[in-house]
Amino acid sequence: MVTVAYTQAPPRTVTPRPDRLSHLVRPVPATRHLGPNWYAAVMGTAIIANAGATLPVRLPGLRTACTAIWALSLLMLAALLIARTLHWVHHRDQARAHLLDPAVAPFYGCLSMALLAVGAGAILVGGDWIGAGAAVALDTVLFVTGTAIGLASAVAIPYLMVTEHRIEPGQASPVWLLPVVAPMVSAAVGPLLVPHLPAGQAQETLLFACVAMFGLSLLATLVMLPLILARLLTGGPLPLALTPALFLVLGPLGQSTTAVNKFADTAATGVVPAPYDQGFAVFAVLYGVPVMGFALLWLALAGAMVVRARRRGMGFAMTWWAFTFPVGTCVTGAEGLAKHTGLAVYDGLAIALYVLLVAAWAVALTRTLRGLTTGKLLAAPR
Repeated sequence: MVTVAYTQAPPRTVTPRPDRLSHLVRPVPATRHLGPNWYAAVMGTAIIANAGATLPVRLPGLRTACTAIWALSLLMLAALLIARTLHWVHHRDQARAHLLDPAVAPFYGCLSMALLAVGAGAILVGGDWIGAGAAVALDTVLFVTGTAIGLASAVAIPYLMVTEHRIEPGQASPVWLLPVVAPMVSAAVGPLLVPHLPAGQAQETLLFACVAMFGLSLLATLVMLPLILARLLTGGPLPLALTPALFLVLGPLGQSTTAVNKFADTAATGVVPAPYDQGFAVFAVLYGVPVMGFALLWLALAGAMVVRARRRGMGFAMTWWAFTFPVGTCVTGAEGLAKHTGLAVYDGLAIALYVLLVAAWAVALTRTLRGLTTGKLLAAPR
């Protein structure tokens, strides 16, 4: 498994301590190097279903395919939660080392986003198979859990970076965005639960809680982005294995655009009084259009850097999953803008980005399965 490839100060040594639970279950060696970055595979699979459910085209079998992919993401999430639990039970020294490694710790934000993405899919398409009531119940559990973990990660990981990690100048990385973008995912999927709450205070409280998470994540992202761009301009291209992580910048851009459009949709149902309902609709367009423009600029830049890295021998690593979820958020953002602007160009953009998303997901999934079969992805990192 490869999570990072640039030179950095070695993580603090963690002395193994006896595990009081280790005698209950036999150790599973394959989980020792199973890091939190594996949750990106769940996120990347779930977004295929979530983005496909609201595409501006209705192809025969599309919704059924999206539902099947959502079910796959649910199974992947369950299997990964079990495997990561075994990792913590039997390999706590390695788990603590991950937390003290500035290249790995930010990936703990992926756990929150995986829970949130699968939960949103339950309402968007999962209800077709498990029923509306079960879908709402599942999303409620995953949303509450994912939001709590996301908010905790948004504080805990930067705290560790300040107090425990030893970060050299010029080591800024796009993976730093992962903990702080998790609340933005909560902001984007939270409105799906608003109609299922009692009218009045409950609905309005959840909506404005989502707006607050949008704000905290956006401001944290605006602090991080200049550091990442400065690293690229002054330090040159990222190491080959880390180059796909440039696509992570698309995550907060596309997800924030999705969030403001979801706010407008929810406010239009009478959750908030006038004139705030109209204000949300105006903000969705005035914010979403320029941010989507910057997202397309970054997509072109990141794509060019990936092509360059591929020509120089960039091989497969789990960082390739960065090609999926961030692009998926741009799909949902474009879908929202198409609805609120009425412009066909955003319909076309959503479809084009979705084709790119599906292709990237198919490649990442195939290469991941191959790596699991050969054992390379679960081997100790070089």
